[in-house]
Amino acid sequence: MIPGIKGSLLAAVSLALVGCAASDGKPQTASAQPAAEKPAKFNKDPYPSTYRPYAGRPTAVRGVTIFDGEGGRIDNGVVLFAGGKVETVGGGDTAIPAGYDVVDGSGKFVTPGIIDIHSHLGDYPSPGVEAHSDGNEATSPTTPEVWSEHSVWPQDPGFSRALANGGVTSLLVLPGSANLMGGRSVTLKNVPSRTVQGMKFPGAPYGLKMACGENPKRVYGGKGRAPSTRMGNFAVNRATWQKAAAYKKKMDEGKAVDRDLAMETLAGVLAGEILIHNHCYRADEMALVIDMSKEFGYKVSTFHHAVESYKIADMLAKEGICSAMWADWWGFKMEAYDSVNENVPLVHNAGACAIVHSDDANQIQRLNQEAAKALKAGRRMGINVSDEVAWTWLSHNPAKALGIGDRTGSLKAGKMADVVLWNGNPFSAYTRPEKVWIDGALMFDAMDPKRRPVSDFELGQPGEGDVK
Repeated sequence: MIPGIKGSLLAAVSLALVGCAASDGKPQTASAQPAAEKPAKFNKDPYPSTYRPYAGRPTAVRGVTIFDGEGGRIDNGVVLFAGGKVETVGGGDTAIPAGYDVVDGSGKFVTPGIIDIHSHLGDYPSPGVEAHSDGNEATSPTTPEVWSEHSVWPQDPGFSRALANGGVTSLLVLPGSANLMGGRSVTLKNVPSRTVQGMKFPGAPYGLKMACGENPKRVYGGKGRAPSTRMGNFAVNRATWQKAAAYKKKMDEGKAVDRDLAMETLAGVLAGEILIHNHCYRADEMALVIDMSKEFGYKVSTFHHAVESYKIADMLAKEGICSAMWADWWGFKMEAYDSVNENVPLVHNAGACAIVHSDDANQIQRLNQEAAKALKAGRRMGINVSDEVAWTWLSHNPAKALGIGDRTGSLKAGKMADVVLWNGNPFSAYTRPEKVWIDGALMFDAMDPKRRPVSDFELGQPGEGDVK
């Protein structure tokens, strides 16, 4: 057969088949069937935790005053933990099983480890030089696609300082507040590790750092772009949430979408999988953020810094929103001008969730003292919060706000044995951690130089392993 005629015949046959398919509505070839849209499936945990607790020994701490983290107190008490978990918290008559290491804590105090819900350790590590400044992706007012863990330097000496000087056993590392949406936060166990994944609190939900007020409008207004005002802040936020809602709607309907890392994070927030941690000073802005959250269907876990939470404490209690606050950071910028030293106890007294946080590599080493200052300020105005109840500001409440309250934050049977033995009342300026256990492993012992963690970076440097 002549090639040209063969080609014509094949073309005719093909046209006939297409015509047949079109006439009876039944495609005759696989290629004639429309390609089905496949919903995008993304790995929501591409950088999984590889954390494994250090080895511990069955331990009993006896003769101590216990603050259980949820407001309970036991004098002359006993804490038992083994296998990384709290076993028993009881009075002086609690039986101690054979084979347990026994620590005599007479005259001392035991608490759950402190949880700092606002830290930049690792993202702004020591030494504080430009080469280490990795906490703010200040190139766009919304950067929900960045993840703070990708900046965390595990060798930051600040981690061991927070452990040894501050009794901090877990912490939330956030991006900075230059942006309206600064990126994802990560919850860490405060243990030495070669990788950030080896520090990641297993199963802790991610957070999204947001910021109100002066910082975003100053940073981007200074670049001659939106937002440059508070109304600009909200306009950019709303436009971004609107886009995220449309993206999530397509995914929920099973439609194909182009992968968008920023929208993935925001869709996770709208689905309730990622928690909102919102830097916000002024009460009026917090109220507006609450309205915006209802407009787009997400929930704020915690307002951070929150120096005016006392003005709307009843509203925060009603909405179930925590406030992470300083004891006395007043007046360092205009939106901090109306801060009061009684902020923390006033929020607590209104039935809202009060937390004391650091936002500082030095202050994280003395959060117990910061809480003591707030406690004293409250008592001066007649709000008589007990010591043991005030400890909820440092452990149980931040654990709840981070979505890990079922696993840590209090000394309850079955919870992680994140335990601190203090050499005196932990609200005293003279008191320091004597021993710190994380998941039942002794990670710091003031009486044993071999139990004073030092990062590789510090070795041979001035101030190596500094323990104040």
